[in-house]
Amino acid sequence: MPQPGSAHNHSKATAALSGGTRVDLQTAAPDVVFTALNTSPEGLAQSEAEARLKRYGPNAIREKEKSALLRLLRFFWGPIPWMIEAAAALSALIGHWPDFAIIVALLLYNAAVGFWQEYKASSALAALKASMAPEAEILRDGEYKTLPASAVVPGDILRIKLGQIVPADVRFISGKSISIDQAALTGESLPVDKTVGDIGYSSSIAKRGEMVAVAIGTGANTFFGRTAKLVASAGRGISHSQKAVTRIGDFLIVLCLLLALLLVGTLLYRDVVLAADWRWSDLVNILRTVLVLLIASIPVAMPSVITVTNALGALALSRKKAIVSRLESIEELAGVDILCTDKTGTLTKNQLSLHSPQLFAAKDEASLILAAAIACEAGSTDPIDRAILAGLVDKRPLSNYRLQEFTPFDPVTKYAQARVTDPKGNSRFFCKGAPQAVITLCKLSGNRAGRASACVQKLAARGLRALAVASSNDGEHWSFLGILPLEDPPRDDSKQTISRARSHGLQVKMITGDDVAIGKEIAAQVGIGQNILAAGEVFAHTKNMDHLPKRVVDCVERADGFGRVFPEHKYAIVKALQGRGHQVAMTGDGVNDAPALKQADCGIAVSGATDAAQAAAAIILTAPGLSTVIDAIDEARKIFERIINYVLFRVSMTLDIMVVVVFATILFGFPPLTPIMIVLVALLDDIPIMTIAYDNTLLPKNPVHWNMHHLLLGATIIGLFSIAQTLGLLLIGMEWLQNSHWQSWISLNKAQVQTVLFLQIVAGGHLLLFIVRSRAAFFAKPLPAVKLLVAIVGTQALTVLMCGFGWLVAAIPWTVIGLVWLYMIAWMFVLDLVKKAIYLHLRDI
Repeated sequence: MPQPGSAHNHSKATAALSGGTRVDLQTAAPDVVFTALNTSPEGLAQSEAEARLKRYGPNAIREKEKSALLRLLRFFWGPIPWMIEAAAALSALIGHWPDFAIIVALLLYNAAVGFWQEYKASSALAALKASMAPEAEILRDGEYKTLPASAVVPGDILRIKLGQIVPADVRFISGKSISIDQAALTGESLPVDKTVGDIGYSSSIAKRGEMVAVAIGTGANTFFGRTAKLVASAGRGISHSQKAVTRIGDFLIVLCLLLALLLVGTLLYRDVVLAADWRWSDLVNILRTVLVLLIASIPVAMPSVITVTNALGALALSRKKAIVSRLESIEELAGVDILCTDKTGTLTKNQLSLHSPQLFAAKDEASLILAAAIACEAGSTDPIDRAILAGLVDKRPLSNYRLQEFTPFDPVTKYAQARVTDPKGNSRFFCKGAPQAVITLCKLSGNRAGRASACVQKLAARGLRALAVASSNDGEHWSFLGILPLEDPPRDDSKQTISRARSHGLQVKMITGDDVAIGKEIAAQVGIGQNILAAGEVFAHTKNMDHLPKRVVDCVERADGFGRVFPEHKYAIVKALQGRGHQVAMTGDGVNDAPALKQADCGIAVSGATDAAQAAAAIILTAPGLSTVIDAIDEARKIFERIINYVLFRVSMTLDIMVVVVFATILFGFPPLTPIMIVLVALLDDIPIMTIAYDNTLLPKNPVHWNMHHLLLGATIIGLFSIAQTLGLLLIGMEWLQNSHWQSWISLNKAQVQTVLFLQIVAGGHLLLFIVRSRAAFFAKPLPAVKLLVAIVGTQALTVLMCGFGWLVAAIPWTVIGLVWLYMIAWMFVLDLVKKAIYLHLRDI
């Protein structure tokens, strides 16, 4: 895999010579690097280091801190908060303090929930900071000192040992070799061996060896720092869910204003203009009526219900080994139509294993693997050594060879060597390493050399790594035993999971830091597709990853995956797909994945991900593999369906209450509901309906989205029929008041008529929920969940007792309660037919 040194990156690692010429510090010769940085192998003086620290700043990620107060106040700004605040102000103005207290409590609750979620999301950069090396060994004033990593400046000479984190972008200048694990930065699945002149990246980890290096980039001017910058700039901003709630609020505000103008205009004309002796109390009464309308128009509990529904859904996802860090990501996940997945550890086992050995001088596969095992270091944690030892079926012959001397893998010679005593007491030599190096060591020529090279090329074309093995009796004349292919095999469930994803309407793209050939081999095995492209070639001439040319976006959309991918490539892939209207989920586990995870509609940190990846992601998986993602998508789609059902119910009921309040006040001269009744309706309807998170629902086969036009149109149609239901009952009630024959049977006054409407709206609302929660008939399967059913039945029983015994409302006869229920049940079948007609014509609600 090439080093992450694209033109996009090189521009950040440059310095000027005395003549003004810019030097690329990642590729220039060491002496040129020393000249450009005005340093030497003897390091910097402390005074010079302090001057550079002032010039370049500390070797740390800096971020702009937002005031916590400003972040909190933002949640009091927007359509629904404005409506709630207006209702609270009006309640205080006319002295309705109980209403004021309840409304303010709901406002504060909604703001607190939103603020907490945003606070958790802002931890991405904090996690990136935490992964920076805390200390470094720096050559200052002629001696090595252990100082905070933040003190490293360009030109510092650093000593990097086994187990240390590289504190800055460096060029290695002396030492034999060092093995660096930079998987979290570049996505490579194996440690990379470095020698003099090579680059080391900030926050990578030394796995073997020790070398001295010169710092060429610190802080934000490192490969790691540019990743952090991408994380800071990444993000979709307002989620689809937040946009949907805002549009619902806008819709209700406009409708409320129109109805309020109609109501106030009518009441002013009737009670003030036409009245001969109007009083200021008449204006207060008008304000009180407007308050009823305003409270009726506000879906005060909508943000809370959606939040609680998502929270309970998140609990369900946790049982499927998916931890949700941002609740709104559940709805984003439900709408995902493209899943970008990393390869290592997600599609594959992240565990090298031996493929079919290719024999040359070895008599059989077992003897070839034994020879390779002899050349492994005892107790090694190296992935290649572990794969070889795991492939040795019978380990007993290995104990017959007594180790005399072991030479670890050397990046210069490119092989490891062991001198042993065999069972006969003879001295033997065994080595394993890069095929070309071992071919040269064995002095292969002619057909044998051609055959070995062709074998390596054939394995590379299939994405397999090749390891050559040789033996010698004297250490001078070597026999080429054969080649061991190594692969990171697909997980047992990967192919089935990809097939399942496609059946769910998902397109899967593989994004890997490994070579294209490896990507193609794995893609073929799991069924993703063969159009795997080199990311560096696709984005070769792209300077601004936020504004991609059309040809690049077309290429990204058509591709099945990408190999040799760097952080800015992953970020650009997500941006390109989002620009075409796709909702994108991205899986990842390293620092290099953090920008793309944050930019994606739903970033998913896979099992074992770094802190930075987990903080940038919206969902964190605690079980390996991709199947957990598909399980999470299934659950998210069910949760989304429940929220859509709630929104249909809530908007329809809000329209019902608003229109009935206005027309009843205009036509009959009194509000059909009191302010306390409106508040009770909100509490009795919304609090038990939070159990909708437990409801049974059908699993949508395809991604689901907020289609606000159809959603509001459907809710309006249902709302109009609900208005007809409520106005019909109101007309019956008014006729009852005026008809002495009916009055002789059961006597009702205006307060009792208000109670009748209160009963109908509370009970009818829950019956409406039973209607909209199912695409088929309301009595068809899936039936309501037990928790939802118990909550609603309990609420209905409480409402009936309130109306029967006169708790907070005027008591009405039990006979009337029974008649109202019969009336509502009859309307259930009418509304159910209306709902089925809506779903028939508006299929994508």
